[in-house]
Amino acid sequence: MNANASGFFRLGVKPWGLLTAGGAVLCASTLCGFLGRFSWFLDLFSHFRVQYGIGLASLAVLLLVGRRYRTAAIFLGFACVNLALVLPLYFGPSILKADAATELRAMLINVNTSFGDPERVKAVVTAADPDILVLEEINARWLRDMGWLATSHPHSLTKPREDNFGIGLFSKLPLADSEVVFLGDSEVPTIVATVVAPGTNLRVIATHPLPPSGWENSRLRNDHLERLPTYVRPDMPVLLLGDLNTTPWNYYFNRLLARSGLRDSARGFGVQPTWPAFTIFLRIPLDHCLHSSDIVILDRQIGEDVSSDHFPLIIDFVVRTKQELEKTPR
Repeated sequence: MNANASGFFRLGVKPWGLLTAGGAVLCASTLCGFLGRFSWFLDLFSHFRVQYGIGLASLAVLLLVGRRYRTAAIFLGFACVNLALVLPLYFGPSILKADAATELRAMLINVNTSFGDPERVKAVVTAADPDILVLEEINARWLRDMGWLATSHPHSLTKPREDNFGIGLFSKLPLADSEVVFLGDSEVPTIVATVVAPGTNLRVIATHPLPPSGWENSRLRNDHLERLPTYVRPDMPVLLLGDLNTTPWNYYFNRLLARSGLRDSARGFGVQPTWPAFTIFLRIPLDHCLHSSDIVILDRQIGEDVSSDHFPLIIDFVVRTKQELEKTPR
């Protein structure tokens, strides 16, 4: 017996008991994540499926070494439950790109009103060179610092605010029918615009619901997500970009997909966590791009650090014509 283990026993603590207790907490958290529709607090447990899976699998291996086979089997079973929720993100539709289709790039950055670095944002945006750029948490200062965008992205609609919910849409392509709307009682702005892209018009929705920090904010976030499908037009390709303050394993996120008919761009690209930037252990995918079925995602990647608590999200895509969709095997 090594010194560390003997120390545990001198204190009256058995290491296997600690491992079992830790695993029990993760098992309980796994189950709580399925009950989010009934409680804002239980809803928070839905976001950490990757952490639960890795933690439970690691504890199971340690317990197998200690010949705690029954407990290890239980923990492995719960690890598999979380794995079953995460794995679908790694399997997406095959990419069918038409030769004549114009490839476009969209970029989303939650810049962090107070702590973000405009110079780093400029460097990252310049390197990525997106056709469509959504900046979230911008205020009047950020608009001044990002004034250079008027040259590279001359078409824009912005709603700066001082409360971390300012938002701006910047585009190289012309905008039509652009407006700022407010969903529900949260009074945070969402931008809805038609981008005049080559060969088609593209509906872009840029949004940022409240974080679910407490019962009231959680209710407002859920109501915000519930109202987003109102702005999805069935006669036009749709791209929805935003820090949605939820993850792919959340009940309300999946309800949004079901009601809007949009798809998660993460499918086929795996888990790409964007928040919090300061620690990898708790990092989860809060920043999203959802799209209609006539948009094909060619690439999806996380951008470089911009001194925000979020990493940027970069999406390369094409819009397929009706003729191409009719030729696609079902």
